Amino acid sequence: MDLTLTKEEEVFRDRLRTWLQDTLPRLPPEPPADDWPARRAHDCAWQRALHDAGYAGLHWPAHAGGQGATPTEYLIFIEETERAGAPYVGANFVGLLHAGPTIAAEGTAAQRARWLPPILRGDEIWCQGFSEPEAGSDLASLRTRAVRDGDSYIVTGSKIWTSHAEVADWCELLVRTDPAAPRHRGISWLALPMNAPGVTVRPLRTLAGTTEFAEVFLDEVRVPVTHRVGPENDGWRVTMVTLSYERGTAFAGEVVACRRTLTRLARTARANGRWDDPVLRRRLGRLHAEFTALWRLVQWNTCEAAHAARAGGDGAPGAGASVFKLRYSQARQELYEAAAEVLGPESLDTRHEWTAQRLSSLSYTIAAGTSQIQRNIIAERILGLPRGR
Repeated sequence: MDLTLTKEEEVFRDRLRTWLQDTLPRLPPEPPADDWPARRAHDCAWQRALHDAGYAGLHWPAHAGGQGATPTEYLIFIEETERAGAPYVGANFVGLLHAGPTIAAEGTAAQRARWLPPILRGDEIWCQGFSEPEAGSDLASLRTRAVRDGDSYIVTGSKIWTSHAEVADWCELLVRTDPAAPRHRGISWLALPMNAPGVTVRPLRTLAGTTEFAEVFLDEVRVPVTHRVGPENDGWRVTMVTLSYERGTAFAGEVVACRRTLTRLARTARANGRWDDPVLRRRLGRLHAEFTALWRLVQWNTCEAAHAARAGGDGAPGAGASVFKLRYSQARQELYEAAAEVLGPESLDTRHEWTAQRLSSLSYTIAAGTSQIQRNIIAERILGLPRGR
């Protein structure tokens, strides 16, 4: 990788910095963590501001409505927005970072025209309907059925840990369309309208007290066949595209945010006297090296995906996404364990930002594929080891 900025990339960075300096002071305060309707409005307003300024879908290809930016420009955008303290994608996470890119890579021209512009403008929110009560890590064992009835599927089943279902307009939904086929072959990827008759959403309250997940119950819900992305029964392959985006590049901004948190941790430790502990200093130093390496891996995955797209592929990160996801999940937990050490008794207050993040970090070795699943992928697809039995 050549990490030297070109003259054009320096101009892009300076223009972005100026826009952020002008825009961020005028933003309203962030809503409370447990007020998802208000957070949706806040996150969508920020996305619309990015869209109007020409920064929405920066690295998406032009045929998908994106800006077709270089990988370096996209990485500059992530670094500069995080360093400036700009809002995170929030409720737009699923649509912008993996459902949208999946539709861009696998959808028809009509599907791209229908769903991608509203995602980029912040007009519509997507949620993820993959996991089920008995199909979490073993996602291919999902049981939600979709039976073909003319021009529609009739969908029956349930999903759990459905991200942002409480405020979503659409759901990227995995269903079983051929129960007689081998379990990886009878699955299809559907776009489900969340306001369809028969859809029931029951929010789940997390350990941190928020409801960004939900159970979703589907009682004979009609979904048009035109809402299927990819061929029927080829949903597992489409899902691998989705998961590659989710694991490989969707967490990129969070890595920069963690590096900023680490700097604040060191500053707090100096202020409260805990910096005198050499063990803590070594711990923070090792974490600094960890997140620097993870950012390099983000750069690598982003560039590899761009090269793959130029070669005619789907533009999704490869198996290297699992390497990143595996280590990032653990490093994030270690970061907020260190934060608890720096805070001392104050870390017991769940209202503290770092305490809430520590509770949230516990889910990262499960979310987007457990660490055990990532190790299997790395073993089989990178190391070439035989499949486990």
